[in-house]
Amino acid sequence: MTDTENHIEVIRLLSAKLKAYYIFPDVAEKICVGLQKHLDDGDYHDITEDEFFAYALTTHMQEICHDEHLWVKWHLDPLPDEEALRLSEAWRATQQLQAEVDNYGFYRVERMAGNIGYVDIHYFHRPAWGGNIAVAAMNILANMSAIIIDLRKCSGGYPGMISLISSYFLGPEPVHLCDIYWRDDDTTNHYWTLPYVPGRTLNDKPLYLLISKETFSAGEGFAYDMQARKRAIIIGEQTDGGAHPGTSYRLNQHLEVFIPIGYLTHSITKRNWEGIGVTPDIQTASEKALLVAHQIALEAVIESLSHSTLGPLKDLLAEAQEAYKEYGGK
Repeated sequence: MTDTENHIEVIRLLSAKLKAYYIFPDVAEKICVGLQKHLDDGDYHDITEDEFFAYALTTHMQEICHDEHLWVKWHLDPLPDEEALRLSEAWRATQQLQAEVDNYGFYRVERMAGNIGYVDIHYFHRPAWGGNIAVAAMNILANMSAIIIDLRKCSGGYPGMISLISSYFLGPEPVHLCDIYWRDDDTTNHYWTLPYVPGRTLNDKPLYLLISKETFSAGEGFAYDMQARKRAIIIGEQTDGGAHPGTSYRLNQHLEVFIPIGYLTHSITKRNWEGIGVTPDIQTASEKALLVAHQIALEAVIESLSHSTLGPLKDLLAEAQEAYKEYGGK
């Protein structure tokens, strides 16, 4: 097959999948027309490698739809034969192995000065895979006086994991988080917090979430929800705004396309953050967000312990005050 024949076939398959699955059918039509025009105009003529072809297709699609969840990716190793890659056992096994070596998205959990809990989450993996890790992290945080969750490098994930983690922060009664309509099978899933989670809940803990320009998709979703419920203070930078969940399809032996097939509606705002992003309550550069959050959390701890008479709590107050002085506080 020549390069031109390959380009024609890939765009044919890509267009068919966009028309069948993309969450906005009218936008899918515009994307397909745009891709065909690029093909007819010879814009792909000099591209001889699929890796660069994937980049060009992604750029041209996003120029039309501005949806950063829509992309084409080249793989060195051959892809499974299944059209919908999520149905492939080999694909799922590879994804699960990647999640495992990623520690299911939990990169760091620690106690900061002043008994401030800190957890760094890079991805919300499936709860069936990483639920035990999430529970362990939440249980470590149970004895902390305030909690900082770092989402600055969180690129996305699954709503089921958000439901699990949110269950520790939103009280004992189930809370309706959001609904997602899936175009591929014309169904709607309703996401709630869980009526029970292992260990102690963290309902009474002051909560601070860090976000950045790199925070995307489910990372934004967790911050968006906690902000809408006034459950957390959001600190950092404005996010880009990617709310449409999707899935991966095979285009050929080495090309994968990720297509947004779902539309999320938040239970409170009745909309989502697509194209808008999450605006922090306290705006600061990403690299300063943790320092700002730690200082604010220390203030909360000092205030809560200001009248303590028990020895251990007085010691904790002294520790928090000493840490606060390092930020220039009194």
